Amino acid sequence: MAAVKRPLYVAGAGAVTPAGLNARQTIAAIRASLSAFEEKILTDPFGAVQIVSRIPTHYQLRRTEGEWLVNMAARAMGEALRTGEIEPEATAILLTPPESFRNHPAYSDIAPPDFLAAVIAATGQKFHAASRAVDGGAAASIGLLERAVELVEQQDVEQVLLGGVDSLVNDMDFARLGRAGRLKGADNAQGLVPGEAAAFVRLTREPEGKAYVHAAIHGVGLAQEQDSVLSERYSQGRALLGALRDAVAGTGPSEPDIDFVISNGNGERYSGWEQLITRPRFYRTRREILPTAYPAMTIGDIGAAGGALALMLAADSFLRDYAPGPTVVCELASENGLRAAAVMARMARR
Repeated sequence: MAAVKRPLYVAGAGAVTPAGLNARQTIAAIRASLSAFEEKILTDPFGAVQIVSRIPTHYQLRRTEGEWLVNMAARAMGEALRTGEIEPEATAILLTPPESFRNHPAYSDIAPPDFLAAVIAATGQKFHAASRAVDGGAAASIGLLERAVELVEQQDVEQVLLGGVDSLVNDMDFARLGRAGRLKGADNAQGLVPGEAAAFVRLTREPEGKAYVHAAIHGVGLAQEQDSVLSERYSQGRALLGALRDAVAGTGPSEPDIDFVISNGNGERYSGWEQLITRPRFYRTRREILPTAYPAMTIGDIGAAGGALALMLAADSFLRDYAPGPTVVCELASENGLRAAAVMARMARR
């Protein structure tokens, strides 16, 4: 996978995260380096304390895990849809729910094949029949950008809502991550903080409105890491390196053009090691510094929602003129080993 056939434009976004109940609040919290972390008392082992990043909400919205994820996704999709005037019938949804291998408790309420239909029903809208849910986590969401290009080239699809929804704040994920020694705590500084979120970006084939500046996606790379965090070995960065190289292989921005990075790195030792090995092999142009944003420092590891959140943050930095430069690469890693990269640029209307 390399450069997309034509640029895709990020025309809007929607989100609900521990740092904010919409995209603007979430981005403001990340920019301000705020922390949405809190301590949660576990029932197993009873009385244990775990650092988490969870959305403050009334307990009735969390009656079941499935209902909670559906409500989050519907809210974020509705916000993204309202940033434009295109009808839902001309809008295709590309959704990444929690990865199937995790046996997420939400799937006890809603079977994976029925998850997208449940989300659409919760919005009260009717979307294009090309809408799909795809397994694979945050990196899979970025990999769907090529599919998004194909969809918006169809006459009856005017835009795509691309995003994900996930929550690691549940007993099932606590147990498996705890057994693997991957949770952040008093005895493990290099662990992840379980988070939860829904995030969607609204993608169009052409820039919207009369604004002078637009955010465009030019290249995408996708690769599978054999030594995932679930394996017995540390990653040597081969898949992430391949994804980065593929993302800049087209006619768009290349490696020397990249000014900053947005990563879903979650603070785990595994994640830090992979990035430490990969980046000197990819970024060969001399730089005094490579600014890197880690949203997980504010909202924890949000799983499948991380892909769209990275695109949302990159687009906002261009449109509101606080980006360190005109070109960014979003680096995404999924727990099952999938790696993705997307190159975005600030485009000025001629």
